[in-house]
Amino acid sequence: MLPLLRAVGSRALSTLSTLSTLSTLSTLSTLSTLSTLSTLSTLSTLSTLSMASETYASGTHCAAFVTCPNDGVAKELARAIVERKLAACVNIVPAITSVYEWQGKIEEDNEVLLMIKTRSSKVPALAQYVRSNHPYEVAEVISLPIDQGNPPYLKWIGEVVPE
Repeated sequence: MLPLLRAVGSRALSTLSTLSTLSTLSTLSTLSTLSTLSTLSTLSTLSTLSMASETYASGTHCAAFVTCPNDGVAKELARAIVERKLAACVNIVPAITSVYEWQGKIEEDNEVLLMIKTRSSKVPALAQYVRSNHPYEVAEVISLPIDQGNPPYLKWIGEVVPE
């Protein structure tokens, strides 16, 4: 009987030892995976932060919007805005429908939208130019700061549009 107990006990110890080793390996593998993921996440965050901080300060540039009554007015304004270095680029978005209140009535018109990329510091001069050259009694000129973007593109805006 004693040899049988020794054999069973020996197998049990061997099984416990194997389970303990597997558990340790599994724990080490999990820790290693978590450590690798954490390191990759940290590296990704650092590269994103360094790329953004080296090339762009949030709000330095903006996207401004101006609505126009037709394509001719839109192209004329867009070209003049870029030529005067009030913007680096103006996209002309055709065929928008605007619904708005004007002089107590709800109006609906087909318009063309200018999407203007410029320095935030240029918005007052841009608004002045649009007011002076736009056929509307009250021209829309609104801007939204650019928080993030493609660093080379944002750098290009800064190079094209002087302070």
